[in-house]
Amino acid sequence: MNTSPLIGQTAIVTGAGRGIGAACARALAAAGADVALLARTQAELDTVAADVRQLGRQAWVIVCDITDPAQVDRAVASLSRVDILVNNAGTDKPTAFLAVTPELLDELLAVNVKGSFFMSQAVARRMIDAANGGAIVNMSSQLGLVGGAYETAYCAAKFGVQGLTRAMAIELASHKIRVNSVAPTVVETPRTAIALADESLRRLIIGRIPLGRLATPENIADAVVFLSSPASSMITGATLPVDGGWTAQ
Repeated sequence: MNTSPLIGQTAIVTGAGRGIGAACARALAAAGADVALLARTQAELDTVAADVRQLGRQAWVIVCDITDPAQVDRAVASLSRVDILVNNAGTDKPTAFLAVTPELLDELLAVNVKGSFFMSQAVARRMIDAANGGAIVNMSSQLGLVGGAYETAYCAAKFGVQGLTRAMAIELASHKIRVNSVAPTVVETPRTAIALADESLRRLIIGRIPLGRLATPENIADAVVFLSSPASSMITGATLPVDGGWTAQ
């Protein structure tokens, strides 16, 4: 088995400073890829970049707001090549449906959908110009497949990511660009730590997961590496749930 299937390739990971994004960057580097790390906070990116370099791969730190198309274009243009894009950056603010404000809805759609849209456009143009194909992996959610209380805005955004993934896959297939998504369950990250410190909520969530445990960032990163690698060369327009069976019910 080839333990370095991504040797010679360059990956972009958005939201790479912590949590799932940081785990994806490390896993892609461990599989042989050089990694461009994008987020809005440089200090976090510097830490992950050091980990990538320790694995023997190149790392580029790029501070970028993915909701700004001009910043996105500059970030992608700064790289000599792009073979893989992981649209990981996202946000969620659980809110009762009737309490969702226009500003909150705009924020969730901007980061989760528009950011992935702009990044994918910029990267797809580069991939098409290079004529070498590539892989784009969008970070969806189990709430892009099923509904959830207090998550109407987030569900709307992540269902949007699902539609984007499928439509992009069809349109970009002729350029040998594969587009897939990963749909995680609740993952233990710094962002979820405060909510998961509530033991009753933690038990409630785990009780909904047939495998009986929360996901780790590394669980999600493994799926991202698979969908970025030649092992998934015949897979496009698909969603890989990494949810312990949540959406199978």
